[in-house]
Amino acid sequence: MASAHAKRKRPGEIMRTLAMGLWLPAIFLAGLLFSFLLAFHNPTPHHIDVAVAAPPATTAQLQHQLDTALPGSFTLRPVDSAAEARSAVLNQDAVAAFVPSPHHPQLYGAKADGAAMETIIRQALTSAAQKPGATVAFNELVSTRPGDSLGISPLYLLMGCTLPVYFLVVAMQRAVGFSRRAHVATMVGGGAVVALACYLTGAYGMDAIPQHPLALLYLFLLTQAVSLTSYGFVPFLGPFFPGAAVTLFILLGVSSSGCSVPVDLLPGFFRFLHPILPMGNAADALRDVSYFDSRLLGRPTAVLCAWIAAGAALIVLGYLKQLRRLVREAQAGITEYVPVPPAEDPTVELPEPVALPPHRHHFGEQLPILTGRVSGLAGEPLSATITVTDPHGRQLVRTRTDHNGEYAATGFHDGFAIVVAGAPGRQPAASRLLLSPATPVNQDFILTPGQQAVPGRTGSHRATTISHDRGAAVRTG
Repeated sequence: MASAHAKRKRPGEIMRTLAMGLWLPAIFLAGLLFSFLLAFHNPTPHHIDVAVAAPPATTAQLQHQLDTALPGSFTLRPVDSAAEARSAVLNQDAVAAFVPSPHHPQLYGAKADGAAMETIIRQALTSAAQKPGATVAFNELVSTRPGDSLGISPLYLLMGCTLPVYFLVVAMQRAVGFSRRAHVATMVGGGAVVALACYLTGAYGMDAIPQHPLALLYLFLLTQAVSLTSYGFVPFLGPFFPGAAVTLFILLGVSSSGCSVPVDLLPGFFRFLHPILPMGNAADALRDVSYFDSRLLGRPTAVLCAWIAAGAALIVLGYLKQLRRLVREAQAGITEYVPVPPAEDPTVELPEPVALPPHRHHFGEQLPILTGRVSGLAGEPLSATITVTDPHGRQLVRTRTDHNGEYAATGFHDGFAIVVAGAPGRQPAASRLLLSPATPVNQDFILTPGQQAVPGRTGSHRATTISHDRGAAVRTG
């Protein structure tokens, strides 16, 4: 079986092909330069809250010293006692606490808020409050877990939950025979497996996160927020959905997560994204469960669930969009028979239509959506040309049968297509089929030497054959 006839490409077509092949690497390059590098190259404190156990006048004087050295870096808040200052750190009302004293000033911090944050606070407040003969003593209130000495292990667990489910969505676009419901069920089940693997590794293997069911829950919610929303992008963005998913959930998600660099040290754009994107909220939830007695889970829970709901809404809207397109195609085509669109309408296939060799489908290769055999009246195989067009006449794929008269093709989007079989000295035959990756179609043709094409049997219950002598649609199968 031969492939479609090759054509010499014009310069404009070459540039378009290059653009289609290079746009995703270009997004990665831009993300690495303007997302990771911009976010992490110069961590700077921005209005970090510090509780100060001192009278307002003393606090104001210290605030002035800090503003002179590092304008806009710290916001000092006076409290009544050292105990109240320490409670502010433990309750996440402040990032650090300072207790001035003529001879033994005390600084309290939480490494769980980020090792880089703790280092900057110690340097800034020690420099501003240091007096001759006095040394600022640092007290650790909330240390990190034994398996997470730098406080960044959750980043790798969150990436472990994000990347596999994103690639699972990509793989589902090639899952011939899977309905939309099967796609969603696969992503839910796959997300559960990914979340469980990350939880068991992080909690029991490395002691980087707590052995608490809430940690598992938030890892699972992250997988669903990423996978369902990415899957929901497909009907609207088609082959460009990876760009949106990679940008939102990986490039911007990692940069604004607050795992490698604490949120208060990030530039304003990334601080703005942190409470919006799924990874930042999952990171906050894990930190809260690990170190702060699950006090502030309301916002992370609401945001992650909102992303999941948005993904589900996109999937439903994509189904309705596809349903309307199928009805329009049916009404614009053969009107004597308008098939009811399938209830299990899967998402748009990303690959372009392409011919395949029959019976040679190894693991990892694309599976055929359309197959069939072309023969004569006596059943002898014919060397025939198979042309598949859309309802508007645009050619999708053109190929030839093999020595057994068989053909195969894949990569079709959901919708109607016209399949035409022709051979020298034979009457051509055409069938109008509803092709879908959820239900592979087999369409055979019998070509007669003369008067009329005789349609062959088909394994599809939705195929229609065009009879050339009557001009009417006949249901086959």
